[in-house]
Formats: sequence, structure tokens, C-alpha cells
Amino acid sequence: MLEVKDVVKAFKSGDHTIKPVNGVTFSVGQGTFAAILGKSGSGKSTLLSLLGALDKATSGDVLVDEVNISKLPDAKLTAYRRDDIGFVFQQYNLIPNLSAKENVMLPMEFAGVSRAERNVRAAELLNQVELTEDMHDRKANRLSGGQQQRVSIARALANRPKLILADEPAGNLDDETGELIIELLRSLSHEKNTTILVVTHDQALTGKTDRKFRMARGKITEITAS
Repeated sequence: MLEVKDVVKAFKSGDHTIKPVNGVTFSVGQGTFAAILGKSGSGKSTLLSLLGALDKATSGDVLVDEVNISKLPDAKLTAYRRDDIGFVFQQYNLIPNLSAKENVMLPMEFAGVSRAERNVRAAELLNQVELTEDMHDRKANRLSGGQQQRVSIARALANRPKLILADEPAGNLDDETGELIIELLRSLSHEKNTTILVVTHDQALTGKTDRKFRMARGKITEITAS
């Protein structure tokens, strides 16, 4: 379960204090597929960085399975990012000269998983995200955008994270492929009981989520069905 309690991120800009995240409070249950909708500059990407421990909040608490990551020392934050969080980026962030399978195996190598187990699990995950087996050994830079995003989702799942954070995962894809990626994330959330939080500005893609939030001027509100 993800719990965010009165989180603020502030920084100085000249004589002014800017708060891209300003008193955000919400919670998302385990196995929920949720979306945060917002325009550029609304604070949603800053919030995602705080949830993923890529940045530290000025004040407030972020709890994942009752562990307050806002209070963890840097050494434990590294383990948190490795073991408990999976990231899916708009730009994919794959290593281009590694194969699809090798990209998925990499986070497991950092976690100390044996090579044999890494190899088996990577193949299983690539099959789960519906990347055909003939593509498993193809270099990442020879895959289409949709195929690369499937690899990045498989990589995010590699260490069985409690929470997956996806930043505009369909932003670089055509509409049809983007819808397939969102549907894939939704299915994985429910089948694997993994909490998945998608940040997007595309309202059309939020229709498949269990819960929806809107971010504006550093504040968050839940969007309820009318």
C-alpha cells in the first residue's frame, strides 16, 4: 500500500519559494492501477520523483507497506529503489547495445540473483508482456518503440517490486500502441497484485485505471465518477 501524507517539496528561486508539490495527501491500495493526470508544470513529475526516492521531500511522509521512505538513510534508499520500486519511463531508458533479455536481467544482477535464475525469469517476464521469443535476443536499439516499452515494463517487474511508477509510458507511442501498453499495465496490476501509478497528461488513457487523481498547482484531488 502507498500512503502519502502532507508531502511538500519546496525550493528557493531568487527571493521566492516555489512549491511544485504543496501538501499532497492520498493513498493507493495494493494491486491498484491508478493514474495522476496533470498538465506540464503541475507538479506530477516532481511527485513521482519523491515517491520513487529519486528526490527527498521538504516535509511530509511517503510510506510503502508502512515503511516511511522519507526517513530512510541513503544506503537503505538505494536498496528501496532496487528492490521495492520499478520505473517505466517515457524514453524507455534501455541500454541500447544489450538485448531485450539482457536489459531485463540487469536489475536482477544488481540484486544478487544467480545467472541461471535471471535468464529464466527474464524470458518469463518478456513472454508476460507479449514480446515474442524471436525478439528476446535482439538488441534494444533494433526494437520498435512499442517493443522497447514492453521490455522496460518487464525490467520494472524483474525484482518483484511493491510499486511501479510509470512516467508518461505511452508518450512516445502512437495511439493504438499506447492503448495496448496501458492495457498491459492494467492487466499486470491485477494479475500480479502490484500497485501501478501512471503519471500522464492524456485523459483518454486514464479510462482503464481503477482510480484517477488530478494534479494542479502542486495540489492533488481525486477524480470521481459523476
